[in-house]
Amino acid sequence: MIVRRRTIHLALVGLLAGLLLQPAVAHAEQAFQRFFPYLVDLPGWQGKKPDGVAMEMSGNSMITAGREYERGSARLHAQILVGPAAQGALATTRSGMNIETSEGRVSTSTIDGMQVTRTFNFKDKSGGIIVALGPKSVLAVSFNGVPDEEALTLAKKFDWKAIQAAQPK
Repeated sequence: MIVRRRTIHLALVGLLAGLLLQPAVAHAEQAFQRFFPYLVDLPGWQGKKPDGVAMEMSGNSMITAGREYERGSARLHAQILVGPAAQGALATTRSGMNIETSEGRVSTSTIDGMQVTRTFNFKDKSGGIIVALGPKSVLAVSFNGVPDEEALTLAKKFDWKAIQAAQPK
């Protein structure tokens, strides 16, 4: 009889714990899933299913949502970052760095009212574009096998202002 009560008690505790944890899991999923609509299809590219991560620890939270794209041998990855990882990426954007060598360049400018840092490697047509969306968020687009100006045109297909407006308050 005692074993049976313990079994029922443990089952009830497990059920209660499962019910209490369920909203937290749903909340975590929603934190990155809210950005999926902004990871749009790109004409001429095959987009994979978006994915993401939401993490909270010690009063810090981080959200990433990303999507990979392919066009033949060319690759592009768009990612929305919110939190400490974005703050690290913003350091370069805030510096206003502009460098050009025989191998590539780094440039920072304002595009459509947003601070944007672009890197480009001439040899393999690879690089990245970081769009500052706020004090703790960026859109990061990395690419390989794509000309510099085309990469910027593709990055602009993601609605920067709408992503900025969707940031957590």
